[in-house]
Amino acid sequence: MEKLDLKSKSSQAKFIGTIISIMGAFTVTFYQGPPLLILTSNTSTSLHKVLPVAPSSNWVVGAFFLTTGSLTLTILFIVQTWIIKDYPAELMMTLVGNMFSSILSTIVALIIARDPNIWKLRPDIELATIIYAAIFMVAFRNIVSTWILRKKGPVFVTMFKPLGMVIALVMGIAFLGDSLYLGSVIGAFIIALGFYLVLWGKAEEEKSIEDRGTHSFDLPSNKLALLPEKRIEG
Repeated sequence: MEKLDLKSKSSQAKFIGTIISIMGAFTVTFYQGPPLLILTSNTSTSLHKVLPVAPSSNWVVGAFFLTTGSLTLTILFIVQTWIIKDYPAELMMTLVGNMFSSILSTIVALIIARDPNIWKLRPDIELATIIYAAIFMVAFRNIVSTWILRKKGPVFVTMFKPLGMVIALVMGIAFLGDSLYLGSVIGAFIIALGFYLVLWGKAEEEKSIEDRGTHSFDLPSNKLALLPEKRIEG
């Protein structure tokens, strides 16, 4: 698990880098700024026509659910790290977690979506999306994240969440023809800076742990060398 010692440079870098990444995420979300690159794409227009748009939205409820989801995900990463340290089996852990998630999601879906026509699967882009999400966005992603939790810890995994906003921004511009705004560029730069600080702090922490382990390994041999030699008289 992660240890926060503000007297060490590695902990200071991780702490400051996390705060900077959060600030960058807020910048991308709440500040738009003037447009730097305006693109128009037929794909983006067709997607806006196909995707359903809610007639009204509640920002308070949405912010509450997003905050609750982020806190729950953070607790989940910490609990997974505790479990994976004692039971290092990523595949079995992912299988059990996905099984319980499927049961809970099915219960909620049956309560909300009561129209039987919604559950019909057709051989179109919707079915391909479901299969892709099941393989890559659920199974493969959970296995990789669980493996990284065992190797690096929860902070290393959660730091990729703000970076995902930058990746989504680039993919939106490249494939959907979204416009590029000044706030997105500034926020992406801030997120990258915070991400680099966290990685640097993590690397320095692992280096110091290895150095302490090397010193502790060499200590007994030094002590044995200082012991006085005893002669056996017979």
